[in-house]
Amino acid sequence: MSRYRPPRAAGTPLITPQGEARLRAELHELWHVRRPEVTRSVSEAAAQGDRSENAEYTYGKKMLREIDSRVRFLTKRLEKLKVVDTRPSDPEKVYFGAWVTVEDEDGNEARYRIVGPDELDLKLNLISIDSPLARALIGKGLDAEVRVQTPTGDKYWYIIAIDYP
Repeated sequence: MSRYRPPRAAGTPLITPQGEARLRAELHELWHVRRPEVTRSVSEAAAQGDRSENAEYTYGKKMLREIDSRVRFLTKRLEKLKVVDTRPSDPEKVYFGAWVTVEDEDGNEARYRIVGPDELDLKLNLISIDSPLARALIGKGLDAEVRVQTPTGDKYWYIIAIDYP
């Protein structure tokens, strides 16, 4: 059995200006703050002598590999992303970047913003454009009913508000 894992499919290459700023800030933090700190601690640990039994050195090298991996990912991903900062021509329909308020069959309301897969954060009600709910909402207008297949069965939502920042 090999350890090879095929690369995951890249999500939709769209991002909001706020999401791009967050990714660029993370890249700056990793490259200009975290990596120099870890490099300094690794060199201090290496100066202590025997590296084979030096846990600080081993851990520091592992951290450097993780930081470098994330920096490579962010650099490549930022090159491919397209920043969407314009409002759609028809603001009465749901498109990328919209805040959508939906109501389920029981009358419970929820408000979500459709963003790129790199910005996904359910605590902030940011859902990926690649999610089943977002795919069902795209292109629909006010008072439209959308059906989404979930593991527990089909769910229906009604669009009650659409806002663009």
